[in-house]
Amino acid sequence: MPARLTPYDLMERLVAFPTVSRDSNLALVEWVEAYLASHGITAHRMYNADGDKAALFAHVGPEVAGGVVLSGHTDVVPVDGQPWGSDPFTVVEKDGRYYGRGCADMKGFDALAIWALVEAQHRGVTRPLQLALSYDEEIGCTGAPPLIERMQETLPLASAVIVGEPSMLRAVTGHKGGISYWIHVHGHEVHSSILHKGVNAIMYGARLIDWANAVNAETRAAPPSPVAAMFDPHWTTAHVGQISGGTAHNITAKDCEFGFGFRIIPGQDPADWDARLRARAAQIEAEMQAVHPATRIEIRADFSLPGFMPEPEGEAETLARQITGDNGTHVVSYGTEASHFQAAGYSVVVCGPGNIEQAHQPNEFISVAQFNKGHDFMRRLLDLLA
Repeated sequence: MPARLTPYDLMERLVAFPTVSRDSNLALVEWVEAYLASHGITAHRMYNADGDKAALFAHVGPEVAGGVVLSGHTDVVPVDGQPWGSDPFTVVEKDGRYYGRGCADMKGFDALAIWALVEAQHRGVTRPLQLALSYDEEIGCTGAPPLIERMQETLPLASAVIVGEPSMLRAVTGHKGGISYWIHVHGHEVHSSILHKGVNAIMYGARLIDWANAVNAETRAAPPSPVAAMFDPHWTTAHVGQISGGTAHNITAKDCEFGFGFRIIPGQDPADWDARLRARAAQIEAEMQAVHPATRIEIRADFSLPGFMPEPEGEAETLARQITGDNGTHVVSYGTEASHFQAAGYSVVVCGPGNIEQAHQPNEFISVAQFNKGHDFMRRLLDLLA
């Protein structure tokens, strides 16, 4: 009889794979696939275009529609430059906490989900349980749409999805959407003493960045809709978090590059925000080209994530509340793969152990108590499915 690992054992194995988003996750996927196969569970892979990453999904129980999906991601954020007190890729228990990259976000949940799938296989369930593990969640949730499409082509269609992002096991029913861009302002270099004959990419880029400040002031002052009022902050935000450019202090900058993003209230059309950004960039570009026609503003969209809307009496929310006893109203401003599942027609809730405040931090941890509560969550879910 093959070994049935505990949730802790599984988390320890998963954390040991350094699946930073910039790197391959195939070693982790191969291990999970082999572990499931040892328990008679067939897993399916869905590769990315380069073939260096894969999502994994599986089904246990009767081959009928109406099952429950446990959804997690395999990638983690980098540890570069962070002051860790221990090896980030080794789980360390100390002071009632499990430390390690991904323990909170979200290999702790992944371990619990794998445990539940194997238990469902051995115990038997009358309602199916499915597992979905994606790649590239941390760089825009870009791996989720092709995974969901492949699942719908391959497996019986489930009716409820539990996305296990750390929510302290509260039923989160909405989050903001988002669009992320990389913007490159192409200027024209001259000596700074004759700057009027050049186009300083940094200074023109700064005008687009300052437009983000104006947008934030405008949206903050507007009366919030009922959906917007649930969020903190209750407005769509524009943000710039990285910038680089210039050659020397006495040369008008030829280049300026920066990231630009919106976090959008659910129900607002991302296309409208995209159009506003491009319209403002076009105005600035016209002024640049009046000085030198070869200058321009290049806008590259990195990703777009739809908003996650609360579902009145949603099946997934009802299931999570039944298990946890949580009757509060919870929405968050960060994004998850829940919105992609919702856009594909599933009922979805975000509910997982751990605190999002620990995600991406040095010395990331999940408390032992939260991890154990996550284990209890899975036991109750299996009781309901059985």
